[in-house]
Amino acid sequence: MRYFFILLFLSSCSYDVKINEADLILSSNKVILMTGDHEAQPLSIAIKNENIIWIGSHQDAKDIKGKQIDYGDHAILPGFIDAHGHASYLAFASQVANIASPPVGKINTIEELQTALKRFIKDSNLQAGEWVMGLGYDDSLLKERRHPTKDDLDAVSTEHPIYLIHVSAHLGAANSLGLSLAGINSKTPNPPGGKIRRYENSTEPNGVFEETAAYPVQQLAMSAYKDPIGSVKKAMDIYAMHGITTAQDGASSPETIALMKAADQQGMINLDIISYPIGQNGLDENIDSINFGKYEGRVKIGGIKLILDGSPQGKTAYLTEPYYKPPHSESESYKGYPLIPQSEVSKWVKKYAELNIPIMAHANGDAAADMLIKAVNDAEITSDHRTIMIHAQTVREDQLDQMEELKIIPSYFSTHTFYWGDWHRDSVFGEERAMRISPTKSTLNRKMPFTVHNDAPVVPPDMIRLLWSTTNRETRSGKVLGEEQKISTYAALEAMTINAAYQHFEDDIKGSIQVGKLADLVVLSEDPLKLEVNDLLKLRVVATYSHGKEIFNIKK
Repeated sequence: MRYFFILLFLSSCSYDVKINEADLILSSNKVILMTGDHEAQPLSIAIKNENIIWIGSHQDAKDIKGKQIDYGDHAILPGFIDAHGHASYLAFASQVANIASPPVGKINTIEELQTALKRFIKDSNLQAGEWVMGLGYDDSLLKERRHPTKDDLDAVSTEHPIYLIHVSAHLGAANSLGLSLAGINSKTPNPPGGKIRRYENSTEPNGVFEETAAYPVQQLAMSAYKDPIGSVKKAMDIYAMHGITTAQDGASSPETIALMKAADQQGMINLDIISYPIGQNGLDENIDSINFGKYEGRVKIGGIKLILDGSPQGKTAYLTEPYYKPPHSESESYKGYPLIPQSEVSKWVKKYAELNIPIMAHANGDAAADMLIKAVNDAEITSDHRTIMIHAQTVREDQLDQMEELKIIPSYFSTHTFYWGDWHRDSVFGEERAMRISPTKSTLNRKMPFTVHNDAPVVPPDMIRLLWSTTNRETRSGKVLGEEQKISTYAALEAMTINAAYQHFEDDIKGSIQVGKLADLVVLSEDPLKLEVNDLLKLRVVATYSHGKEIFNIKK
């Protein structure tokens, strides 16, 4: 990519440098440097004190003192970088009931969901009054094609408050006791940026919440969170097994930032974590005390997060044209809604830009994208700001033109094509709009930097499936959703490595295999550039290295 030609030159010079000793020398017949060369090369990589200090031939590597590991025909690439996800949320997910549908879970009906919750209560030995939480139910995949109501959850238990988080994390459902403890009843109004769903022709809550309306119940439920430090270690292990060397906590609270720092101090974090605290909830009150852009141990606060709208699969994303099939009790003209007004978006973007604090904004719908584009344009930012539009699922061609001019980086949730592609085509957007969700090829054609992500734990942080989805755009039913938006394997790998490093202002130390950069590396079972794109799911992560230390090995 055009951003890295200087580093390319510098790295090429390093091949002639002779060294005598290293901590570790990794060799492979298939090294993909991610510096613009679309072919794997037979190379050895010498590592010392967390960094790559030499790259050269296998023959010359034999003369270097240090531990030698030869991976043969296994491919070595830069470690995968999580362009957007929720590390603290992934940690939390390890402690709650898995109520997801296949392939992530086993739930296909509301009855199966109820059975799973009852089993979770028993297996966890929860006592009366203790919260029961579940994560990942998906109304688009349940046989009933609806959200579980408080009646459904009361059938599970009336002694335990219950709260379930929708797969999108933008909706949720509670039982009667959960509603009561949160003080929500027929007289409770809808909050700004959210809705309490009601029974038809009634003001009585049915137990389902959209967006900000879920916060009171969710906060109560999450207060029962046990062993948070131990769960962080589980999350790190999950990232490492997927080849991720830099993870993101993309909507951090002061509590989750403190949790990550505490876990790091106890040696539970073995890869880099970049946190983005939510910046529309009074962050300005203590903003001077936040050390933006600098690692403290393995944790850094990379910037702030703004949340402009909701979820397309949950039908709360803010669109310019109506949903193909409107959700519960909504009219045919329903277009979703913003979580905060344009005036607030513009205020926060201008404020953080003036403070030179990077901005990451959640915008799924094209109307939400318009809000961010207007705010960035009005702010008249002259610095290298690298504002990120997270998800950008429905951005139009004219919006991409504006984003290119304003240097807004889209980060696409491209696994949506697999997990919800059929739902998007048949219920959310209709065929025409669905065909160009996550328009990676349109972005590539403009030579714009972009990234792709899994938004874990919305879906698992499986980088191989992410690579496959970005190149194939195949749905659950096996249909291709937008043939014209497919991109090459190499371009998809750029989005997961060097572009993701660029997005995080870390392309000088990560994202490619070059002398002087951190030894963040992933070893794959085969050379992905030699596989047909429909065979990419055959790939396996063999080993992962962060700062030169092995943090995962498939044999261990």
